[in-house]
Amino acid sequence: MDVSQYLGIFLDETNEHLQTLSDQLMILENEPENEDTINEIFRAAHSLKGMAGTMGYKRMQNLTHDMENVFSEVRNGKIKVDGHMVDILFQALDALEEYRENISENQDEGTNDNAPIINALQAILNGDSAGAAAPEAEKPAEEKAPEGAAAEGGSADGGKWNDIVLHEPEQHVIAEAIKNNSKVYGFTVFIQETCILKAARAFLVFKALEELGEVIISEPSVQDIEDEKFDFDFSLYFVTDSPIDKVKEAILSVSEIDHVLGDVIDMDKAKIAKEEDEEEEEAPAAEPAPESTAPAATPAATSAAPAPAAKETKSDSKKGASNKPAVNRTVRVDIEKLDVLMNLVSELIIAKNSLVSFATSENSHSGFNEQIEYLESVTTNLHESVMKVRMVPIESVVNKFPRMIRDLSKKLNKQMELHMTGEETELDRTVVDEIGDPLMHLLRNSADHGLESLEVRRERGKSEVGQIFLDAYQDGNNVVIEVRDDGNGIDTEAVKKKAIERGTITPEQGETMSEKDIIDLLFLPSFSTAKVVSDVSGRGVGLDVVRSKIGALGGDVSVKTKLGEGSTWTIRLPLTLAIIQALMVVVGGEKYAISLGSIQTIEDVAEEDIKYVENREVINLRDTVIPIIRLNEVLGVESGRDANANMVVIIVKKGDQLAGLVVDELIGQQEIVIKSLGKYINCTSRLISGATILGDGEVALILDANVLI
Repeated sequence: MDVSQYLGIFLDETNEHLQTLSDQLMILENEPENEDTINEIFRAAHSLKGMAGTMGYKRMQNLTHDMENVFSEVRNGKIKVDGHMVDILFQALDALEEYRENISENQDEGTNDNAPIINALQAILNGDSAGAAAPEAEKPAEEKAPEGAAAEGGSADGGKWNDIVLHEPEQHVIAEAIKNNSKVYGFTVFIQETCILKAARAFLVFKALEELGEVIISEPSVQDIEDEKFDFDFSLYFVTDSPIDKVKEAILSVSEIDHVLGDVIDMDKAKIAKEEDEEEEEAPAAEPAPESTAPAATPAATSAAPAPAAKETKSDSKKGASNKPAVNRTVRVDIEKLDVLMNLVSELIIAKNSLVSFATSENSHSGFNEQIEYLESVTTNLHESVMKVRMVPIESVVNKFPRMIRDLSKKLNKQMELHMTGEETELDRTVVDEIGDPLMHLLRNSADHGLESLEVRRERGKSEVGQIFLDAYQDGNNVVIEVRDDGNGIDTEAVKKKAIERGTITPEQGETMSEKDIIDLLFLPSFSTAKVVSDVSGRGVGLDVVRSKIGALGGDVSVKTKLGEGSTWTIRLPLTLAIIQALMVVVGGEKYAISLGSIQTIEDVAEEDIKYVENREVINLRDTVIPIIRLNEVLGVESGRDANANMVVIIVKKGDQLAGLVVDELIGQQEIVIKSLGKYINCTSRLISGATILGDGEVALILDANVLI
């Protein structure tokens, strides 16, 4: 029986059961007599055993069978739950997650039998729990890298990329890349003929390449690769700044890739499309996709296992004694299919903007305007519906943190508790997938740097158990996630001293720096105040990752701290990354967009109302001093505003900070589609967060108010 078609369903179900086991084991450690928790763990282990057996994963089946046996005895009152048993069960959970990862990557559970854990579970069943401590689960040997032709990559003689027909857009991109001293390679990738999900492997190759550069064109086309309409090889042209060996290494890092051939592009051998052929086509085959990025993020809708049927999870199951809101009622939808749908909605909104632009002309009439209003209503409702489907609770990210804090408590020899609220707060799926690492870094930072040792807490009269809080809530068009602790807070003098020692700042600079400026030093790469390097912290990797990741999502990070009392790290994220409400403005004859979520008010300010504080322009608005930012100076353009007229000032907000953006004129509010600028435009300024296409086809840049502030 071929069970590969059920792999997607199996992995989804396994993820749910493993999370249930993790949640319930955390409760069991504190409430060893909780019958509801014991029954829930037994049911999860029993379900996993049956599923693994059906799929033929014998090692996973054996381990869950022993877990089930232990809890069968616990349910019958023959075995009592103790700390040692919980430790063994957590090791078993880690082993199950390792099996799950292996199955997810290559459909095979691996060769690790986890005999020490199984022996420890057997010892618990035999009543010999004291002497049966399981060592750390053995890790399977790393897979060997492909050898021979696969590692070498072959030569251009066996490559098929020269058969790709290049149209004018690709020729232009290649010419520009060569002009800018970038490297242009041709690759032919061969997938193992035993591979079941070849489209999935192709997708992973595109994802790996996306980290190093951009794919210009592929053969077969992206759509054909997505639909598995190809044999076991495909070819592509690739622009990058990386050496060819590094690119080949990235391709070969994807499992089930047999080998790859590649070489520098020889334009003399490339096939160039004839002009008359292009004129015959209504739309050239190589026309860049609307997203204007590489096909890396595209060929996946059919690559995964078939999307399971809609399933409603149990919402009435008890989680210990907590009255936690039911946030896991979900309909499973393949995220790639949602991305396609979102792109369609984006194009529909662009079409709507075109009609709106036409409607403002002198030739408009009432019937046409009615159609415009109807189209606007439909697209708005469609957008809202799609966004509701894309929105998922952040519980899927934060529910792994209680276990992490438990492990850190033992490793750091500190007593600590994690309190979480707002797990039901929803965010766009693309944002949720990316915030796990930043939140993990902040929690580890609180546990290691924030909370004091037991002796220090006693001396300060604090509770011996350190408190860490993770709170999430919606604030307008943003979601705010706070990580706070009742620990030591940030010692700014120690940070300043460390920065001077490292040569990051001079002693003279340190004298004039504000507390906020000193705290910002913590976000620099490789900066750490840890006195001892451990596997928890001290390597200087953490807060710089947090800021860069959150910044890439259009959000920002801020911190408030009080020495001796604790710190609060605040992450502010947009609800969605695709479509936003924006205010369109004109600066120096160019149109720009500013997200409405950042705007507080719009003010009419006379030139004589401008004052100076520390040589910076400010205005006094309703007893609040607000710094002024003249956008024409920031953007390097000449203002088109009448020098005698009042200034149009847009008051924007980032956290507690306000600023006034001076623009030439206002156009109005508009729903816009955010488009990536792509890697070909060398935009080093984070001031520009993207671009949008207006109704008349003109491109307007989107300004990031957070960066401006």
